[in-house]
Order: sequence, then C-alpha cells, then structure tokens
Amino acid sequence: MQIGNINLGEKPLLLAPMEDVTDPSFRFLCKHYGADMMFTEFISADGLLHEGRKSLEKLKIGDYERPIGIQIYGHLKESMIEAAKIAEAANPDTIDINFGCPVKKIANRGAGSGMMRNPTLMTEITAGIVKAVSKPVTVKTRLGWDHDSKNIVDIALMLQDAGIQALTIHGRTRTQMYKGQADWTLIGEVKNHPAIHIPIIGNGDIHDGPSAKAAFDTYEVDGIMIGRATVGRPQIFSEIKHYLQYGTELPPLSVAETVDLATLHFAKSLEHKSLPRAIFEMRRHFCTYFKGIPDFKETRIKLVTSTEPTEIFEILQYIKVRYASVD
Repeated sequence: MQIGNINLGEKPLLLAPMEDVTDPSFRFLCKHYGADMMFTEFISADGLLHEGRKSLEKLKIGDYERPIGIQIYGHLKESMIEAAKIAEAANPDTIDINFGCPVKKIANRGAGSGMMRNPTLMTEITAGIVKAVSKPVTVKTRLGWDHDSKNIVDIALMLQDAGIQALTIHGRTRTQMYKGQADWTLIGEVKNHPAIHIPIIGNGDIHDGPSAKAAFDTYEVDGIMIGRATVGRPQIFSEIKHYLQYGTELPPLSVAETVDLATLHFAKSLEHKSLPRAIFEMRRHFCTYFKGIPDFKETRIKLVTSTEPTEIFEILQYIKVRYASVD
C-alpha cells in the first residue's frame, strides 16, 4: 500500500488516532510491536490557531515513529487550512483530516462526523488543505450520519477528486457511535468501486488475527486501522501479523510479560509528561492491562490511586510476583 511516496507494504496495520490514548508513550509501544503507521491524537484547528498548550504538545513526534500522520479537526475552512499548515511545520509524513469523530460536542457543531451532513463543505476544506500543504493528505470518516444517510460512496469519490491520497472508513454511522457491529459491506463497496484508485483502509471491530484476515480477504481493503482493541494490548499488531503469516495465534502475554509492558509504558509516560498528569493518564491503561485477573480488586485500587511513581513501580513488581500463578 502506498500513500504518496510512503510504502507501507502489503496488508499494513495502522494505529487509529484516539484522544487521550495515542500519546507518544503509547505510540512507542505500538511501534515496538509492529504498527506500520500511526497517528497522533486528534488536534483542534482552533487550538492550534490559538496556540493552546495541549494542542501544540500533540504536534511533537519522533523520527522513530515514522511514518506518522498528524490528525486535525474543525468545521471552518480557513481555520482548517491554517491549522494544516501549522501541522505540516511539525514535519509529519501525512496530514490526516478527522471527518469521523462522533463525540456530540464536536459532531453537533459540524466538525468530525458532523461534516458528513455537509459534503460540499467537507470537499472544500479538503481541497483547500491539499492545495495548501505539500505533505500527502488523508481522511478518516464514517459510513454516514445515520442509517438513512450512508453516503460514504459519494463522499469517497468527492474526497478523491479533492486530492486525498488515502481514505480510512470506520464501518459505523455517527449515530451508532461505537455501538453495534461495524458494517464492512460499504467499505468493500468503496474499495471495489471502479472509479476509486486511492488506498482504502478499513476500521471497526478488528480485535484479533482471524477478524483482520477476514476483513482483508472478504473486502479487499488495502490496510486495516485498529483503535479500541489496542488499549491495554499494543501487542495486537504483532499478534495479527503472526496470524496473517502463519495462520496461528500467538499465546497471550503472561502476567510477568504484561507487567513489563505496563512498566515500560509508565516509564515512557514519565519521560513525556509532567507529574501528576503522567500518572493520571496511565490509570486507564493500568486497568486494561490487568483486566480479568482474579482477586485483583484491592491491588487495582492501590495501582490507580497512588500518586507516587516509586510506589507505582513497586506495585507493578508486586503484581509480577503475587499473580505469577495465574498464567
């Protein structure tokens, strides 16, 4: 699969942009486990134009992360174009436009998946960004606003004409949010449309090797983007690649291996963020890393309430010893 001059090889796996998840520490792990391309958390165009601290922080990327895209969102054409220029100055490999976020406060003002209700403006924004930057421009979107307005085929053709070089489609409408099962039928229809020549990347409900293989085989997408299934499980990239190559599933990580992974993640978080933010933003990850361990409630409470890095590292090592017999 090729995006501009970026060669991602056959059947690449991409890390989806997720707010408060795909920060530098988490991206480090996903790259380690074989993610072929990653994206930053999505960044508000207004935040960039007003030099918001959090928005500017999200522009920080490392060479080891490449290829990586910076994703922006907004609902005003000129603001989006200027934000794309700011993002390009951070030297990503691509500029990605978020036309898929279903969150109410974003979609209801016309940004994210709200743009699905205004294809003309969506196309104008996209064409303006393509013209304003030299990096390849990509888009992530959904099937449509609701069940009665699944306009992704028309949208895909319009965005391709506007100059994008790849399109990621999440197999749900905006009103579905993340509920129900992702519908890949329309993703496949876009991919196999005779007029479509850009790479089509499918997204939604890919959680293991068999589901990834089925998506590639059935819908013939060029790549797969994985989002929620990576949380607490960045090793999913290596698991899926192993399955695609050998047809067998890797054994799950042991408790000791999971502790080592969580410890590395926390250490990287401390490198990139100040206290107490580095601790607070790791808590959701700690909960997912150790989900399903029996008799873990008391330990989990200690892990997600501690405010001292040294104590957290000690708790992690305690988990490795105390729950070794769970494997």
